[in-house]
Amino acid sequence: METLHLTIEGMTCEHCVRAVEGRLRKTPGVEVERVAIGSADMKFDPLVTNADDLSEVIADEGYTAFKSS
Repeated sequence: METLHLTIEGMTCEHCVRAVEGRLRKTPGVEVERVAIGSADMKFDPLVTNADDLSEVIADEGYTAFKSS
């Protein structure tokens, strides 16, 4: 498992947090550690998914996500 921190733009409320967290939890190979307004921390199996795919999952919910340190 690899650790990933994403910065997420466009999140403004707890509904946003729940939407992103729910979608990530349904994504194969992902273990969500924390989702908050503006960010998400997770572990993922690189044999199943990658950071770009996870950013796209979040984009499907209407937010912009990018890898940060």
